[in-house]
Amino acid sequence: MIKDAPLHMVDLKGQYARIQDEVDQAVLDVIRSGAFIQGPAVKQFAADLSVWLGSTEQKPIHVIPCANGTDALQAAFMALGLKPGDEVITPSFTYIATVEVIGLLGLTPVMVDVDPQTFNIDPVAVEQAITPRTKAILPVHLYGQCADMTAILGLAEKHGLHVVEDTAQAIGSGWRMDAEADAFSMAGTMGTIGTTSFFPSKNLGGYGDGGACFTRDVALAEKLRMICNHGSRKRYEHELIGMNSRLDSIQAAILGVKLPHLRGYNEARRAAANRYDDLLDAHPLVTVPHRDGRSDHVFHQYTLILGEEGDGPERRDALAAHLTTSGVPFGIYYPKPIHQQGAFADLDAVAGALPVTEDLTNRVISLPMHTELTGDLQVRIADAVRAGLSS
Repeated sequence: MIKDAPLHMVDLKGQYARIQDEVDQAVLDVIRSGAFIQGPAVKQFAADLSVWLGSTEQKPIHVIPCANGTDALQAAFMALGLKPGDEVITPSFTYIATVEVIGLLGLTPVMVDVDPQTFNIDPVAVEQAITPRTKAILPVHLYGQCADMTAILGLAEKHGLHVVEDTAQAIGSGWRMDAEADAFSMAGTMGTIGTTSFFPSKNLGGYGDGGACFTRDVALAEKLRMICNHGSRKRYEHELIGMNSRLDSIQAAILGVKLPHLRGYNEARRAAANRYDDLLDAHPLVTVPHRDGRSDHVFHQYTLILGEEGDGPERRDALAAHLTTSGVPFGIYYPKPIHQQGAFADLDAVAGALPVTEDLTNRVISLPMHTELTGDLQVRIADAVRAGLSS
């Protein structure tokens, strides 16, 4: 290994080098076929992903590919037929796309706090936020670990609510519905509709944009297909107001090559997370990621919490500056909660409304996490973290 080799937050080039021949052939096959939109590669990938997610003849899982993860969320809420003013409960500690589609459709986002250990939506806060106008819960399986789907689905059943899972960061993760059970239910397959993203940096990422919806409901699956195709199931006949959101054949072909490697990719991420834990867990200013024993974490991000509850961002900012000087990439996901963003200023959120979320946005920092990480690279990263925290 070259001592001063550049470090990458995500090493897509290294990953591609391992599957280059397969990817190149798959792309070439699509180009030669001329079937660039809704071609055989798209149908094959959807079928393969359905099986990968645990679909069976008795309990099928329908996969509806689309153009990106944001479109998947939008299509999901359009398919549910929610009306302007209907409330959707979701976390504020997430990427903007989660809440953006709620506002875009004229629905009312009700943002609640998260668990301080898992970073995922707090079921207690969800229950407190339910009103007669609530129609859906939108949990985000953040950083690669499932939210408490046992509690969330229980609340949904009790109050007659839909559950739309945002699994953009957690494909391949799972949740034990029963704490004593051995089997996991796959992220995105437990609620009414699941959504995901195939953005290049995701655990299953293409070489461009892409996304998909999952559902076990046959009627919803057909509606989702129509919505993503201009509200049409037959050419030039449009039964619904829809959108133009299609996964192109080249991206589907690439994803089809990568899908059989996904379990291995996720295992590589877990192994890297274990090495980080060994290197950093003893540091007094570092809290390494908590692993809920009921969730199968796939570490889309490896996110530390720095310092103590109530600390400001100063320690994180100093570490970030040191890492930058040291050539160590990092991410801050997310530095400003959604309820404090200007796009949602009309909600009149007050400081301290979501104390856990606001605390985490001051103290989280994510280290490089990808399938090509080695122990030597992680030692360099951990050494830089320790040096940055002691300066």
